[in-house]
Amino acid sequence: MSYRLVHIGFGNMVVADRVTAIISPVSAPIKRLRDEARDAGLLVDATQGRKTRAILIMDSKHVIMSAIQPETISARFEEAARSDGSEGDKPEES
Repeated sequence: MSYRLVHIGFGNMVVADRVTAIISPVSAPIKRLRDEARDAGLLVDATQGRKTRAILIMDSKHVIMSAIQPETISARFEEAARSDGSEGDKPEES
């Protein structure tokens, strides 16, 4: 079984298939979500002390903070998906 990993900054990776959402951390409900995850022991800080620019919600209810913009992480997910499926989608040459 192989897992597709996506880089979320500073050498940190997540399993792409386990990510439910990538969101901006600026709204009050997201700040509450982060605080509740911290209290429950489900918060993972992958910012290396930098400003949190994206929050990743995992299917395991873990909340991961990243210092990379949500748009950048999303582009990395799309790039990984393209490179993962591109080999099987090529038509055979005759």
